[in-house]
Amino acid sequence: MIIQCWGSRGSIPVSGKEYIKYGGDTTCVEVRTNSGDIIIIDAGTGIRRLGNHLIAENQYKYHFLLTHGHWDHLMGFPFFKPLFLEYPVIHMHRGPFHKKFMEGMFSKVMAPPNFPVRFSNLKARIVYEEDHPEKFEIGSVTIVPIQISHPNTGKGYKFVEDGNTFVFLTDNELGFVHRAGLPKNEYLKFCKGADLLIHDAEYTPDEYKLLMEWGHSSYLDVLELAFKAEVKKLGLFHLNQERTDEEVDSMVEACHKIIDTRRQTLDCFAVGEGMTFKL
Repeated sequence: MIIQCWGSRGSIPVSGKEYIKYGGDTTCVEVRTNSGDIIIIDAGTGIRRLGNHLIAENQYKYHFLLTHGHWDHLMGFPFFKPLFLEYPVIHMHRGPFHKKFMEGMFSKVMAPPNFPVRFSNLKARIVYEEDHPEKFEIGSVTIVPIQISHPNTGKGYKFVEDGNTFVFLTDNELGFVHRAGLPKNEYLKFCKGADLLIHDAEYTPDEYKLLMEWGHSSYLDVLELAFKAEVKKLGLFHLNQERTDEEVDSMVEACHKIIDTRRQTLDCFAVGEGMTFKL
């Protein structure tokens, strides 16, 4: 499978010369499977560029997964151009979410006075897939959801294909168990041996002391999870909207020092838009 990041910023999109390296768009990740399926995770502002790219490639069939309904993971949806064309087919996987959750979230985003085109007037064919709360398949990939520890709840996902594993856990607080969230040890088991783990790393340890229960993790907690789970690659994600490229680099450098001190072989980096990973 091939994983590409189209947006990794947290909370709100940002712009400016201090955000060029990692980008300013909010969460959107694309997964392409060996069977040729295209899976889109979340509709942050990064989905705008992804939509343009898919049209340029004449790709018009997609599967869509949602981690949760917070604004920064939905705000790009009305600007996904394939929605306004007649021939795209979008499979919305409700998965573990309750019935009508997906259409409810997106219709609210596009309801007046938020947007001039209603959700009900979109031209693309939207198909709602149900009945896979624990594990399901999209082509050659097996997908396992897990409850994240975040206000208002949500889901993370594990993708397994040909013996390779990608785990995506954004907006997941390792230091506090929210309602319907899980203890840290459950995420450790979920991530065990992953080839690639992309995890929320919104805060520094000092910031986290002040912002506990906000639904995000300290990057050092994430690093410790990666050590214990023995993952091969760790991508720090949901980068704070105030965190400049230089500050993100410092965060990664601090991780590298700990990795070297502990004589680990973990490949750790911050995820920026445009980054691609092949498993």
